[in-house]
Amino acid sequence: MSTETSFDRITMFGADWCGDCRRSKALLDARGVDYDYIDLIEVEDGADRAKAISGRTNIPVVVFPDGTHFTEPSNAELTAKLDAVGA
Repeated sequence: MSTETSFDRITMFGADWCGDCRRSKALLDARGVDYDYIDLIEVEDGADRAKAISGRTNIPVVVFPDGTHFTEPSNAELTAKLDAVGA
């Protein structure tokens, strides 16, 4: 998988109206993960950037510094990845 942009830290593309986004954001916050949040409502090209990464319009898109990403991850998937990267 390749992305147009590399990320130095975990980055989440999402929106407050999205239940899956709120759930993933709550998990990151509860774990104390230091991450960037790109609000698709506030950031003009945010949705285009998320789609370029995932190839889909679904959110959230969570991107990791190793170049991998998840689209609409479950809590279990996100937790396992965070454990694997030590976040």
